[in-house]
Amino acid sequence: MSDSTSDAAGVEPLPILLLNGPNLNTLGTREPAIYGSETLDDVVDLAERTASELGFGLRAAQTNHEGQMIDWIHESVGKISGIVINPGGWTHTSVALADALVVPGVPILEVHISNVHQREAFRHHSYVSPIAAGVIAGYGIRGYEFAIRRLAELVD
Repeated sequence: MSDSTSDAAGVEPLPILLLNGPNLNTLGTREPAIYGSETLDDVVDLAERTASELGFGLRAAQTNHEGQMIDWIHESVGKISGIVINPGGWTHTSVALADALVVPGVPILEVHISNVHQREAFRHHSYVSPIAAGVIAGYGIRGYEFAIRRLAELVD
């Protein structure tokens, strides 16, 4: 997978960083009535196709370890156009992740497969939303496509 592609002017945009947090590696088997039957591989395939269509490369990663996620964000400084992130459970708990997301200084789009506002009260608060350029929730994995399209508009 290439990190960047050339546009008509020959300029190579920096890739989009797609990050998925804890338990998203179990998509397709974990609570399919809530999260659907698509897998994380399906998410990445959709994101890669969408990014490529818009002239961007994509770097995709998933982890169940918060420190690893924060390290990836720190390492991305100067190397990405923006971030599309589904922080999973860290959405509602991690000030550290929110602090890290401002470090690269790029637009961030927050994605949730389910509509978190229709679920348990603790899911209604996000530490990421106040720093995100947009939040997409409740559209299944299509939310990733919508987020990439919006991010491409923001960095164009």
